[in-house]
Amino acid sequence: MLLCFDNTGNMETIEASDRLAALGHETRLAIFRLLVQAGPDGISAGIIGEKANLPGATLSFHLAHLSRVGLIKGRQESRFIYYSADYNAMDDLLAYLTHNCCRGNACLPKSSVSKTTTKPQKRKSLSLEEKS
Repeated sequence: MLLCFDNTGNMETIEASDRLAALGHETRLAIFRLLVQAGPDGISAGIIGEKANLPGATLSFHLAHLSRVGLIKGRQESRFIYYSADYNAMDDLLAYLTHNCCRGNACLPKSSVSKTTTKPQKRKSLSLEEKS
């Protein structure tokens, strides 16, 4: 039996899977959240390393992985590299995850922009803020 797949839909699933896998690592998730909070201008790799308390090679590995799956972007200014979250990629991933959620009914009140600083009270995980 020959199975045919819509290449666009299949690529969406593969891309979403790669991005979710990248965010499935505690350090990469913490780095990504730090970059989301930093805003579109981003922050330098040095500051990320300080806040994450990571050696340069380890930080570079995680930044490269996030960049490779399209969740962050880097730009060089002078001798510094600044990283920022790719908000379009983040929005695409959220849209993919919530596509046709609840059969089109508005059921996700927490997915709107949050201006609070409170964190969910789930399992204790070490965030970048706690590491510094």
